[in-house]
Amino acid sequence: MSLQVEKLEHNMANLTIEMPAEDVETALNNAYKKNKNRFSIPGFRKGKATRAMIEKMYGPEVFYNDAADELIDHGFQKELDENREVEVVSRPEISITQLEKGKPFIFTAKVALKPEVELGKYKGVKIEKIDTTVSDEEVDKEIAAERDRNARTISVENRPVKDGDMTIIDFEGFVDGVAFEGGKGENHPLTIGSHTFIPGFEEQLIGAEIDSEKEINVTFPEDYQAEELKGKDAVFKVTVKEIKEKELPDLDDEFASEVSDYETFAEYKDSVRKNLEERKTENAKREKEEKVIEAIVKDSKMDIPDAMIDEQARRMTSDYAQRLKQQGLTLEQYFMFTNLDMDKFLEQIRPQAVKRIETSLVLEAIVKAEDFKVTDEQYEAELEKMASEYDMELDKLKDLLGEGSREGIESDIKIQKAVDFIVESAKEK
Repeated sequence: MSLQVEKLEHNMANLTIEMPAEDVETALNNAYKKNKNRFSIPGFRKGKATRAMIEKMYGPEVFYNDAADELIDHGFQKELDENREVEVVSRPEISITQLEKGKPFIFTAKVALKPEVELGKYKGVKIEKIDTTVSDEEVDKEIAAERDRNARTISVENRPVKDGDMTIIDFEGFVDGVAFEGGKGENHPLTIGSHTFIPGFEEQLIGAEIDSEKEINVTFPEDYQAEELKGKDAVFKVTVKEIKEKELPDLDDEFASEVSDYETFAEYKDSVRKNLEERKTENAKREKEEKVIEAIVKDSKMDIPDAMIDEQARRMTSDYAQRLKQQGLTLEQYFMFTNLDMDKFLEQIRPQAVKRIETSLVLEAIVKAEDFKVTDEQYEAELEKMASEYDMELDKLKDLLGEGSREGIESDIKIQKAVDFIVESAKEK
């Protein structure tokens, strides 16, 4: 087996892989065993005809496709494993050059190669100082949110609808005097000011009385999901059946004892400030990391091939689909709700894919430049941390991971060392 690398522009390359004729023969035999039951040959029961008989009747190419798939899967990965200096970062575009009995199998794979990074300044990077002070307004806002979460809901009968009310409504919509599909609802909950209905709908309900019908005039947005309603004027006949409002608790010691472990409101308020300060400090740490990395990326040079970005975007899409699945949604359902399709979604996340690639390449370059090492003690400490996070015994985690995972874990440790190194050396201005 041999590999030839032809480097192209923008870190693309053509890999030409040649596999011996013996491998071709093995792959053709495997293809025959896999498919022989599909062929009917006069004088033979299904699955009993020899490979030679099948090839004579259907032609020598009858098993080529399956054989080629096996050879490509085996040959491509084997060459990448044996030639570590060739680091492929995209799916291959395969072209078969030669496939014939008794001859070597030759194919080419057009791929993206991992770009080299020309690092700019990464030590002592200057960034804007991040403010972590907590204002009185922020404390009050946090308490107001907690107060809102602990509000009671009470029914209202002696006044019309006002902003913020929770209502139950019946409605029916008409365009040019004709009711349209999907425009009718009964006992529908609607919070005024939630902006969940068509723009202008909720505002016009303010002032409506219980059990009285009100006509509401709206215009459907030009980008509305229903094609037949885009930009159309509509009239909704609406009846308010119920009005409810929130009754907020008093901000006193009783409130503090109900929502926290503190007996007085003053103690509770101090704890809110302290929690906000801790949260801001933690957020500032992450923001500082992002700003430092962003500055280093901006000062560095790298030529990222489009195929690498496409591959990263596909992986991010797959990860997102998994997260949606945990919420009981498919990617197709998400597209339907958001008026997107796969092409639009990939285009939307492309800038994030570029940023993720740039960050990864720069940090790996810093690891290489600083020659960070991982000691056995550091490796063991990382495993202990992982075992704690997964609530597993250390020995069971080691058995699950196996020795083959050490390289990947050490790589993660080195990356974190790089992050710590550049952040510690950064200067705030």
